[in-house]
Amino acid sequence: MPPVVRTVLVLACACALLATSVHTQAPASRPVWLEPYREVAARLVQAATGDQFAWRRLAELTDTFGHRLGGSENLDRAVVWAVEAMRRDGLENVRAEEVMVPRWVRGRESAEITVPPKHSIAMLGLGGSIATPPGGLEAEVVVVNAFEELRSRAADIRGRIVLFNAPFTTYSDTVAYRTGGARAASQLGAVAALIRGVGPTGLRTPHTGSVQYGQGISPIPAASISAEDADRIARLTSRGGRVRVRLTMEARADPDVLSANVVGELRGRERPEEIVLLGGHFDSWDVGTGASDDAVGCIITWEAARLMARLGIRPRRTVRIVLFTNEENGLRGATAYAAKHAAHAGNHVFALEADSGVFEPASLGFSGSAAARNIVRDIGTLLAPLGLSEIVAGGGGADIGPIAQAGNAPMMAYLGNPGRYFAIHHTPADTIERIAPEEVSKAAAAIAVMAYVIAEMPERLPR
Repeated sequence: MPPVVRTVLVLACACALLATSVHTQAPASRPVWLEPYREVAARLVQAATGDQFAWRRLAELTDTFGHRLGGSENLDRAVVWAVEAMRRDGLENVRAEEVMVPRWVRGRESAEITVPPKHSIAMLGLGGSIATPPGGLEAEVVVVNAFEELRSRAADIRGRIVLFNAPFTTYSDTVAYRTGGARAASQLGAVAALIRGVGPTGLRTPHTGSVQYGQGISPIPAASISAEDADRIARLTSRGGRVRVRLTMEARADPDVLSANVVGELRGRERPEEIVLLGGHFDSWDVGTGASDDAVGCIITWEAARLMARLGIRPRRTVRIVLFTNEENGLRGATAYAAKHAAHAGNHVFALEADSGVFEPASLGFSGSAAARNIVRDIGTLLAPLGLSEIVAGGGGADIGPIAQAGNAPMMAYLGNPGRYFAIHHTPADTIERIAPEEVSKAAAAIAVMAYVIAEMPERLPR
């Protein structure tokens, strides 16, 4: 074969292979089955990102009602406001579904190093902690970095305050010291437990959260202190010095009180009994204003339904928004919702929770069958203009978990940057000043598109 002919044939084959490659790859980047949804998806993205409505609503919520601990007057007032606002938005079947929740009151509290030189400690009592004796308690501090070290020093613990100075790695790993540190210390005779803030070192910000004593354990006062204060105490003791701390806490647990989950819907035009569930938790800890955890999660999921109502979009299935109560110190809202709707759990075709903030870079996580994952991955291509086309593993959430598991529903989570999120998580720094309007709009747009397509598809997502 002459060289020139061979060259022509090679080029022809290469062109044919390229054409075949383009043909086979095109559906992956632009799935054909999504064509009927593209125009509406584009409208939702444009509406969500075209103004700062969602951020302004977040500001209204956090400015007007502040922190919203379960059982507090602030949360009660916020529930009334949300019901009224959802109705003004044009959502349907808006109601407050009553839930009994625990009521824990922080009271006045303080901590200080008394030996060596007196020095005030940045602290927050842990939710559910008992109080110190009137006038406080004072004791020498024993510093440990892990539960194993605590057990190895069992002989040193009785009558002391234990400081768990475990550096933050991931929340799921490090939070064990907050939930279980007081229990472990009490079993060895400690009089109180201090926990290094569960988050990256911030600006001397302690991180509150729930403590769990367990059955048969004598409860002891428990508090979080800032990473900087924990490290200072650790350095002092590592040099052979003795550190004494005086801790004063007035915390108390009152009887359970009435609260509510806030529910609003955009009713499906053909299959209203099938539910696409979106939501976050409306309560927060009693510091900061709970802007990132989790007012913003409530707002961005609520905004998805508001945008559809505003644009006249009514999918086949019902899009239901739930603002759950009492996630922070009891999960009563989640369990009450699952119990109330247990008979219809199988009609929940999809559930998305936003409870990880909206900080960039963000992503969408999914948990479900391989068949459902393929469909959701295709839908993700509609989010390319938002930079969220890749769907990662890890969908779910504490509030949607009970009903989704009962109905075997696929789950999704909006996942903000964990480094930025946990730096202010459960701290006085959790305020709207940390959240950019464009981050809120982007999250609302992504959730609106995902919810719309799943609610509109002819067939429900595969189990």
